[in-house]
Amino acid sequence: MANNKSIVIDYDKINYKEEINEHIHNIPAYAREYVHDLFPILQWIHKYNLTWLIADLIAGITVGIVVVPQSMGYAKIAQLPPQYGLYSSFVGVCIYCFFATSKDITIGPTAVMSLLVGQTITHLTSSNISYTGPEIASALALFGGIIAVFIGLVRLGIVVDFIPNPAIAGFMTGSAITISIGQWPNLFGIKSVNTQDSAYLIFGHFFKALPETKVDVAFGLIGLLWLYGVRFGANYLTRRYPKYERTLFFLNIMRNGILVIFGTLIAYLINIGKSTSPISILKTVPAGFQAMGVPKVEIPLLQAIAPSLPSVVLILILEHVAIAKSFGRINDYRINPNQEIIALGVANIFGAFFGAYPNTGSFSRTAIKARSGVRTPIAGIFSGCVVVLALYALTPAFYYIPSAVLAAVIIHAVSDLVSGPKFVKQLWHINPLELFTFVAAVIITFFTTVEYGIYSSVGLSIVILLIRIARPRYSVLGRIPINANEKNASDTQYLYVPETHPSLGRLVEPVSRGVLVFRFDEALTYPNSSFVADRIIEQVRDRTRRGKPAAANKGDRPWNDTSNAKDDELSLTKPRLASVVIDFATVNNIDSTGIQTLLDVQGALNKYADRNVQWHFANINSPFIRNALLTGGFGSQTVSQPGEILPVVPASQDGPKRDNVIEEHSGERDVEEAISDEDQKHNIHEEHRLSNDSELTTLPGYPVDKYPFFHWNLEEAVRAATAAAVSINQED
Repeated sequence: MANNKSIVIDYDKINYKEEINEHIHNIPAYAREYVHDLFPILQWIHKYNLTWLIADLIAGITVGIVVVPQSMGYAKIAQLPPQYGLYSSFVGVCIYCFFATSKDITIGPTAVMSLLVGQTITHLTSSNISYTGPEIASALALFGGIIAVFIGLVRLGIVVDFIPNPAIAGFMTGSAITISIGQWPNLFGIKSVNTQDSAYLIFGHFFKALPETKVDVAFGLIGLLWLYGVRFGANYLTRRYPKYERTLFFLNIMRNGILVIFGTLIAYLINIGKSTSPISILKTVPAGFQAMGVPKVEIPLLQAIAPSLPSVVLILILEHVAIAKSFGRINDYRINPNQEIIALGVANIFGAFFGAYPNTGSFSRTAIKARSGVRTPIAGIFSGCVVVLALYALTPAFYYIPSAVLAAVIIHAVSDLVSGPKFVKQLWHINPLELFTFVAAVIITFFTTVEYGIYSSVGLSIVILLIRIARPRYSVLGRIPINANEKNASDTQYLYVPETHPSLGRLVEPVSRGVLVFRFDEALTYPNSSFVADRIIEQVRDRTRRGKPAAANKGDRPWNDTSNAKDDELSLTKPRLASVVIDFATVNNIDSTGIQTLLDVQGALNKYADRNVQWHFANINSPFIRNALLTGGFGSQTVSQPGEILPVVPASQDGPKRDNVIEEHSGERDVEEAISDEDQKHNIHEEHRLSNDSELTTLPGYPVDKYPFFHWNLEEAVRAATAAAVSINQED
């Protein structure tokens, strides 16, 4: 059969100097694009129209109505007076719109951030620090914002990608449970329980103090029944009567406001003519921005909050970017994570001057904003206007808001943050290790603080990531004929699958005697190179025999040779290793340690087989990986003795010269010059000629690499390795 092959000369030479010069030449363009991206509003503000204005006005006012009661409740979680929640709600939404790449995000106080700030304030104030809670909160916002802006400006938003969703869900679930349990005493009017303790302590103390329950429980439990009843009722009626969806939606999102209004009215009526209130109420909320001013920036204060800043910044970024990405996917637009981090940082910096504490993206309010039909980030300004109206016109009415009603609002809001049994079940089926991370984060947050929950979940995630890199999945491949041709073996095509495949394993047949095919599902880098080497050598020893039989006299054997006479007899039935094929389809990177590992394994297998074992590489998809392999001497069989490309211990000038160290070569020389001279070039062409003489190595229509041991597909590599094995076995 004719060979319809076309020799591929080579990849283009990788010229790093040209690439660097090109980037230097484009620096002005990069700078213009960088500055332009800092103000996304300039890309769409000139297209703003009346339709967008009406949609933004409706969405903004809707969110504003929701955020007023929520923010006051969250401020209490943060151990701050309720007005500080309103300060935080105003500044964030107004500033964010100028830097935002997401139209849906609503930033402001959130449950998890409030819990973290509250735990920080409690810890610092209990250590006799001279600063007040609001001063600590504003400092956290200021310095957290500065760090966030720095991260965004230097484009380090990629760090968010190293923290998986189960880790985030873990500490958010733990925080939600902690917050809910912390509100139980307020819900029942019990004042003897210290709500600043860990959640498990509050849980125990609450049930001990149940006999102290006050009339507040009526406001709290009825409020919860109202909130959940309206939610489930509105959802049910929406499915039953779709034409009323819009009306039911607005009724649903107004449930918090309606509860606060009626609860406040009833509390006011109860307190008429009484000098002391029979229930716990919010009491005085100052009108306006009473805390506006330059935040305190003092070294002792910075030293005090420094241990909490990493967790504050993590929460700021993780919550916000995760929500922004989620709603970007839902509504079919892309967000810029780095720009979102900048917007978040700027909002917190400005917020610190208004007395705000750290604020970030809120999932519940973002969902409301999206469903309200928001068109642009300007909707946030209208939400801010509602907050300002509440601060200046409604503060007298806030006096009579029952604490139990606010507790019901908080419990209802944070319940959405809890990942339920369905999530846990799915995570178990997808990846049990991630379930372990999730459960650990929940438990640690519950028994300690949200700060430790964050650190533990992030730490476990990084450890699991490193384990995956250091211990990649590997397979010894077999093959399944898919169109066997008994008359002409070269026409038979094969499907290559792991020999231990759970479904196809029984159909798999060995590749060929003396040929082993490996696949590693990870980059070959320094964390996993030793593991890869051990697995290759282990499989070779299990499946092939030595080139030279072991010495009959045990005294002549190496000290670490544990084989016995029975093992020696069994090994005689095994083939002698001729070729190794490695499928690089799933290898997306390789470093110098990986190359050195392959060289070390090559040397070990040559000694084991007592011959130069051929190494074939298939599906090398990256020119950088190919270049690295060529630098190591792979691609041709001209390097008879593998060496060291970057020796850890330099060769001694006094000792014997190390002949197997691959010499350094100038950057002006290409890879071909680095690994071959005229004789080697002759050998490469000779190897092609010998390979092409066998019909077993031909795949009509497929290209062939310049180097005979690099192959464009696995079938071609196996055929070449098989042909070599047959030839070598005939010689034996």
